[in-house]
Order: sequence, then C-alpha cells, then structure tokens
Amino acid sequence: MRKIILIFTVLLATATFAQNKNAKASMEVDGVCGMCKERIEKAAIRTKGVKSAVWNVDTHELKLIYDERKTDLKTISKKIASVGHDTKAIKATEEQYQSVHPCCKYRDKDVVKDHEGEKKSKSDN
Repeated sequence: MRKIILIFTVLLATATFAQNKNAKASMEVDGVCGMCKERIEKAAIRTKGVKSAVWNVDTHELKLIYDERKTDLKTISKKIASVGHDTKAIKATEEQYQSVHPCCKYRDKDVVKDHEGEKKSKSDN
C-alpha cells in the first residue's frame, strides 16, 4: 500500500511541475480593426498569467505566451469575450458584444465590408 501511495505522489508531483510557465498558443478571435486589436490584447494581458498577447487584424489570430500554472486558454477566452469579442471556445453575450464601438461590430456584414474596403485602399497606395 505504501508503494502505491508513493508512486501516486510522485506521479502527481511530476504532473504539477510539468506545466509550462512560458506556454505558447494561438486562438482565433473575431474583430475588424485597430480598436478591436487594442481591446483584445488588453483583455488578454489583463488575465493573470498572460505575458504576451498579439492579435493580427488580417488573420484574426491571437498569439499568446502565458503561464499554465496561473491560467488556461478557457480563462483567457472568457476574458476576451467579456470585452465583446468571440473566440472559437466562447462567444460574447449580446450585451458584451453591444458594448464595443459601432465600427467594431464584426457580426455586422456591412461593417466587415467597410473594413475590407479600407484594407484594399491601403494596399493600393
């Protein structure tokens, strides 16, 4: 019985120390502009354990470096949804979504189309 308890304790300790303090991950986050970028990155960074958060406006990819001992991707997704942006894991509530600036309404096809026009005009210059 003592051997079983010892083995279980060693396995548990190993699993605890195996968590990475500089884990890297990426997730898709909906948004359309620079204001969205600022809001998404700020929400991610304000999550305890997140060390770096960079969101790409064109690809909608949020690249993260975080401490797995302090947070996880679900917690980060919840924080991002709380400021009005959808992730694959968690969708912002209607109330949270309505809190974003009118130019950031990524669920509105007309707003998305307007931002696509801006990208084209910038690439033409």
